Amino acid sequence: MTDINSLTSSEKSPSTNKPDAAALIGNPRPKTSEALLEVARKHIIPIVKKRISEEEIKNSTRGMLARRIAVILNEWLSATGQELNLIDQRNIITFLIKETAEQSLKKDVTTPDSTAADAKGVSNDIIINAKSKVQALLLNRIDTVVAATLPRKELEEQLRDVVASILAEQRMQLNYKEQAEVLSLLLDDMIGLGPLEPLLNDPAVTDILVNGPKQIYVERFGKLELSTINFRDNQHLLNIATRIVSQVGRRIDESSPMVDARLLDGSRVNIIIPPLAIDGASMSIRRFSNRGITLEKMAEQGNISHAMAGVLSVAGTCRLNILVSGGTGSGKTTLLNALSQKIGEDERTITVEDSAELRLQQPHVVRLETRPANLEGEGEVTIRDLVKNALRMRPERIIIGECRGSEIIDMLQAMNTGHDGSMSTIHANTPRMALTRIENMLNMAGFSMPEKVTRSMISGAVHLIVQIARMRDGIRRITHITEIVGMEENTIITQDLFVFKFIAEGPDGKLQGEFVHTGIHPSFASKAKYFGVEKELMHAMSLRN
Repeated sequence: MTDINSLTSSEKSPSTNKPDAAALIGNPRPKTSEALLEVARKHIIPIVKKRISEEEIKNSTRGMLARRIAVILNEWLSATGQELNLIDQRNIITFLIKETAEQSLKKDVTTPDSTAADAKGVSNDIIINAKSKVQALLLNRIDTVVAATLPRKELEEQLRDVVASILAEQRMQLNYKEQAEVLSLLLDDMIGLGPLEPLLNDPAVTDILVNGPKQIYVERFGKLELSTINFRDNQHLLNIATRIVSQVGRRIDESSPMVDARLLDGSRVNIIIPPLAIDGASMSIRRFSNRGITLEKMAEQGNISHAMAGVLSVAGTCRLNILVSGGTGSGKTTLLNALSQKIGEDERTITVEDSAELRLQQPHVVRLETRPANLEGEGEVTIRDLVKNALRMRPERIIIGECRGSEIIDMLQAMNTGHDGSMSTIHANTPRMALTRIENMLNMAGFSMPEKVTRSMISGAVHLIVQIARMRDGIRRITHITEIVGMEENTIITQDLFVFKFIAEGPDGKLQGEFVHTGIHPSFASKAKYFGVEKELMHAMSLRN
């Protein structure tokens, strides 16, 4: 055992360039050595756990817990004949409180259910009131510039004692768990996204829709529900909106009241503020799962049949040009990510997006993102500009996050001129409507060509349309896999390889149906043979589901 008397509070870990507590609160204090803390961890924590139950720890105030641990520490020192100066005693007690309380709180964490995303005591008036009182006093005691440079965990360590001190001064009796919630809310406001943080940490939440400071909806499992959390006021919401856009080098104000941005985790954000948003700033956050979604996982979840997954896997491998069609929130980007996993690791792929959200796993990927105009209205870089540039970068595949304007002409030309295996998404309700929308986009962009020439270009460029929809039970399903087989006079000829047929609604509210193979043999079988995946295609077409 390390002799506690051989260790002094002057022993410190090597200095770093990070701001410390002294820089943050302007009140330096001696640090207890790591070796001394290790002695406390090894010998005193087990005694604390025996004497104080986890339930008592969670329901005790910091002061109550400190007094009980101080008694245990002094008893141990007396029994072992050890001595400690007052500074080391204080620091060890603080360390023991942190270690024992945090472990208890971690065990108390459960998987969020349909209401738990509004966690962290946001709905608790006591916690909110305490946080509001502490926040005003805390900002007067710390250097906010230094605080903004610290990682969340380090800032949390340094603020814990300050927050506990303020709570004691204000005579607010909170147990350790409640104090931890107050501290977490303060950190969310200081360096996070405020009341949105609990929602962003809930894996079940796929969309967060903020309609002003007092109305926030979330989507879980395909269904929208009203959240109980809210912002303090319009200014609080605007502050968070500004923090989001500044992280990606953009701005939002009256001269630029609309912006598309992304969070650090890749989630897509659209923000619109007054005067365009009449009832206060509006924010829409589209989150993406951290789990890498694959066609096989989609088949297991019931989004698609195993046969359809097999066919799409072959289509991606043998470099078909694929268009993913669907409505807003139908899962187009998620499906595009799954399809992209069939791109070979030796292929050079270039992605073009308004807000980068595609997550390709291949090593040879170049990601391009548009840029809005500056204050003078100059410097804008559009998707079309990026697609044109991508063609000069020796791409083997080009993936456009979404085609919705004049960039469609460049995409079609790329697909028609040797960049097989390119993919994109489009907003449309059926495969046939997707073709009509492409034609309309070409006309609206000012490309006036004879109807037959336009349709011939489309039929030569796009090989497969995959239609996806979010159905009324909240589940996203692929409703059509449609192949484009050529032209007949002025008409593009298509054939459905698979369709989803609705049967009935089950007692649990889930829609019952089946993914039906139409019996049509895909015309890209010869291409599958060329790429050596003909057997995989035949096997997929023979599957029952």
